[in-house]
Amino acid sequence: MTQHFPTRQLRFFLTAPSPCPYLPDRHERKVFAHLPLSDGASVNDSLTQVGFRRSQNIAYRPACESCSACVSARIPAGDYEFSRSERRVLNRNEDLERHLVEAEATMEQFDLLRRYLTTRHADGGMAEMTWPDYVAMVEDTAVRTHIIEYRLRSKDGGPGDLIACALVDLMNDGLSLVYSFYDPTATRRSLGSFMILDHVVQAQLTQIPYVYLGYWVRGSEKMDYKVRFSPIELLRPEGWSLMSARDRARPVEA
Repeated sequence: MTQHFPTRQLRFFLTAPSPCPYLPDRHERKVFAHLPLSDGASVNDSLTQVGFRRSQNIAYRPACESCSACVSARIPAGDYEFSRSERRVLNRNEDLERHLVEAEATMEQFDLLRRYLTTRHADGGMAEMTWPDYVAMVEDTAVRTHIIEYRLRSKDGGPGDLIACALVDLMNDGLSLVYSFYDPTATRRSLGSFMILDHVVQAQLTQIPYVYLGYWVRGSEKMDYKVRFSPIELLRPEGWSLMSARDRARPVEA
């Protein structure tokens, strides 16, 4: 696959092996580069299209020697037809108000994130995230990014309670969901799925081709939700292509 991005501006580095956060008894390595401040948005676009993800001003992707379980996934928004169950998720959250806000961290967002991490990912790598860490995650970037806040509709006309957030990059061909979190007690709402579906709706309304979901990790329960959306495209050595039933049935690599 041909990669079109300005490599002269980038220096790529390789991390040392570390325990894989998704699959037991495996180790991960990543290749990464610092995004340039002068042209970070277009470089991030190009790198995302060839399988990188963004964290602050760093773009990275897996570079594991004996495993290729992590596969970039994106939803082709224009061709997406919502299933009955997905429409029910959208309908259950019709009472939420959607607010696009600047990528500026607030303590209200951070409090929600802490409740989410403590309940859903207490043993994860982000569990010890501090307020300065969160500020850096949201604000330390030179790309086109924003936050979508989902709030309960207020009866008095003021801002309602914050129930979910998504940090989203606006790319030249899509919306890239960098990170999302939500009220862990609102289980009936299926807020994780709802935020993805809502971004597919927004992409359709604005004629944006894709919604980038990051990595699907075959064999990882916490990442398997991404391929429940259909159609979905996976990034292979020869380029992006629709996921098939054969892809879904393929066993996990040893």
